[in-house]
Amino acid sequence: MSNLHGLSMDVEHVDGIVFMEFKAIGTLTHADYEKITPMVDEALDGIENPVVNVYVDGSEFEGWQLQAAWDDLKLGLKHGKKFNKVAFYGNSRWQEVMTKVGSWFVAGEVRYFEDPLEALGWLRA
Repeated sequence: MSNLHGLSMDVEHVDGIVFMEFKAIGTLTHADYEKITPMVDEALDGIENPVVNVYVDGSEFEGWQLQAAWDDLKLGLKHGKKFNKVAFYGNSRWQEVMTKVGSWFVAGEVRYFEDPLEALGWLRA
């Protein structure tokens, strides 16, 4: 296990749809969420009834520290109703299970993929 960790985010606004892309690396910490949460808030601020499609690249994701898991849950509860589609690209059984649990906190559809192009294709369909 490496000490490298982090959460990066990219946002695009196209024809009234907000497209967010996250890349999670290593074991996420509270500090990672302290950086990313205001970016998510800002991206969705002031948009009435946004349609948000999210792509998560979890291929290098190893999990969360306890506080970061709580931060992730809070973020999902705050913005989950705005999410239309969430595609999680990963490579392990626990990530697939986590995706199913995450779907409980999201109004839209959440799917797990083992192929990144398939995930992006589904989001853009």
